[in-house]
Amino acid sequence: MHQGGPFVSPVVDDMRINDQITLQDWELSESFLRASGPGGQNVNKVSTAVELRFEAERSPNLPGPVKSRLKRLAGRRWTLEGALVLRVEETRSQARNREIARARLADLIREACERPKPRIRTRPTLASKRRRLDTKARRGQIKANRSAPREEG
Repeated sequence: MHQGGPFVSPVVDDMRINDQITLQDWELSESFLRASGPGGQNVNKVSTAVELRFEAERSPNLPGPVKSRLKRLAGRRWTLEGALVLRVEETRSQARNREIARARLADLIREACERPKPRIRTRPTLASKRRRLDTKARRGQIKANRSAPREEG
């Protein structure tokens, strides 16, 4: 049995994301750590939490635009070395946590594959401009009425 720090293992099979993208085994590595939180006597003995590391920046299978969208989607989970790190400790089963981590990675990459719709710039309508100016004038009048009356003299 493994003792000490987290056990790091390379993933042994390729991971298919969609028709164009398949992640190779060298791009993924998993480490198993002890999960935090409740778990009874089991929690101190068994490393059930999974940390899945995907070397996204070095991946030859991801096109550039997908990498940049993935980096934006990943947020804090993106490391300085350009790896995406997902940590899962939802269940007490190591195998189930592994499945969840791999599914989340696949979902993130699929989401990054979708091109965002380009925004079409539109001009404000004449009516909306008028409404905005009317509101501003009304607001200004309310504020002007708040001031102390001026003395004539």
